[in-house]
Amino acid sequence: MAITWLVFGQTLRHPSINFDDQGYVFQNPQITTGLTSTGILWAFTHSWMQNWHPLTWISHMLDCQLFGLNAGGHHFTNVLLHMIAVILLFLVLWEMTGALWRSAFVAAVFAIHPLRVESVAWIAERKDVLSGVFFMLTLGAYVCYVRKPASMRYGIVALVFALGLMAKPTLVTLPLVLLLLDYWPLNRVGNQPSQVRSRRSGVTRQPPSRSYGEPRWSVVRGLVMEKVPLLVLSAGSSIITLFAQRRATVSVESLPLLWRIKNALVSYVAYIWQMVFPIDLALVYPHPEYRLAFWKVAAAIAFLAGVTAVVLAFGKGHRYLVTGWFWYIGMLVPIIGIAQVGAQARADRYTYLPHIGLYLMATWTAADLSVTWRYRHQILTTTAAVVIAALAWLAWVQNTYWRDSETLWNHTLAVTSNNDIAHANLAEVLLRADRVDEAISHSEEAIKIHARYFPAHDALAEGLLRKERVHEAVAHLKESLKINPDGIYAQAKLAWVLATSPDASLRDGAKAVELAKKITELVGHGNDQKAIIALRILAAGYAETGRFSEALDKAQQAFQLAVVQDNSALTKDLQSDIASYRKNLPLRHPEAVK
Repeated sequence: MAITWLVFGQTLRHPSINFDDQGYVFQNPQITTGLTSTGILWAFTHSWMQNWHPLTWISHMLDCQLFGLNAGGHHFTNVLLHMIAVILLFLVLWEMTGALWRSAFVAAVFAIHPLRVESVAWIAERKDVLSGVFFMLTLGAYVCYVRKPASMRYGIVALVFALGLMAKPTLVTLPLVLLLLDYWPLNRVGNQPSQVRSRRSGVTRQPPSRSYGEPRWSVVRGLVMEKVPLLVLSAGSSIITLFAQRRATVSVESLPLLWRIKNALVSYVAYIWQMVFPIDLALVYPHPEYRLAFWKVAAAIAFLAGVTAVVLAFGKGHRYLVTGWFWYIGMLVPIIGIAQVGAQARADRYTYLPHIGLYLMATWTAADLSVTWRYRHQILTTTAAVVIAALAWLAWVQNTYWRDSETLWNHTLAVTSNNDIAHANLAEVLLRADRVDEAISHSEEAIKIHARYFPAHDALAEGLLRKERVHEAVAHLKESLKINPDGIYAQAKLAWVLATSPDASLRDGAKAVELAKKITELVGHGNDQKAIIALRILAAGYAETGRFSEALDKAQQAFQLAVVQDNSALTKDLQSDIASYRKNLPLRHPEAVK
């Protein structure tokens, strides 16, 4: 376990990144206030950023309660949860199989494989490691139930599974995993061999491969029926998820089903390749859309069909092949991209639990193939040590790319091509560092790749405003709003320009008020910075239309909120605004509100 801390401990020194971390945690007032009854109620009754996973939100609240906005504390929780998942995986495998060293090797590879870095090093991916803990707990509870069936024990299985779904709904395929475990290693589909013993007796729990009883289909039907309550939970979670992600789900018109299927087939193979050769890993892999070469799709189909045929041919005597392969295939189904959410082709984080199936296949196959080797113990021990050391080194290096947002996006651009998301996010980082020319260049590159990627238009508009190229900036803000009409950033920037620009040809007070009212509806009536800025923009719009009493009222409301927040910069700006409104003077600013 020390090697896990060695690999991931460096993340405790890393800041948050500019991709989801802010929206999930550090700029989410429901989270940053810590654990409150209001926050807990919000977690269960609202979806946020197209997700409903209340336990994940509550875990972030707890972090803010304990560590405030110190990113190191949030990283610590991610590493700790991953460590717990690793330990539980080892214990569950050992309990099911009695194979101590094989279980330890699978757990070790799961712990430090470079593909785990995204799930552990990214604060916003708390849902991966938290759901991983509940996944392992569900497996453990299920093994206890199988050993001594009882309604109470089954109830615990269902409860822990439900909690896992509230951490990350991709656990909907867990009932399938339990059915696979019934096949191997629990061997519930046929007659139990008499020589199966408890691991506590020191005798391996796994019978020889040939001693498995033939599957009895009446038993199989009973095992399927046994999972019905869990399947009901999966169905309920799926419905909630579809509702929560309805705005983030990519339409079939923009990404046809055939493109999705082709990408899914290639992704299945790509994930296996990355498991064996975990290099050139990136935060975002752009979706190929129509550009996937025919030979890649054909090769993927042939490979997947070939492996499946081998598994079915040899699976009767080596059941771990069936369990491992279909664990991998099945667990990826919700996230393989048929129901596409986001613009990525695939993601490292999606392999967090599915890859365990492949680890099982590889480990048990190596153990079986080496039975007759003369120096079996020495060869397997040396090989395992080399594999673990190599993976640990590669994972440590991969972790270093997460040390800050600029490094992460530069690395992503170095190992991928046509990556509009990486260019746009790097532009945002460069804008914060006041490297405006570089930011404009990356924003323009992102738009060349994908003209309808609205964050690139937002970033370019910000850069152009700082260069006082206001007319060009306004054009990109309007384009952003055509693509994403509810974009708060673009509405705020555009409304401020329309209300305060020194250029009379740009000003439009009525439109500014319209946009500002929409912003206040979108951000709500809280006391966070977004609410303050929305009120300030609305006040400026009222002033531009000559409604100075209303402008003064909104500006004073914003001022009071800024005082409560102890936001000295906004307090000073609002004092100046209020002074102007008292003189019946509208604001005139050369750039948009920050």
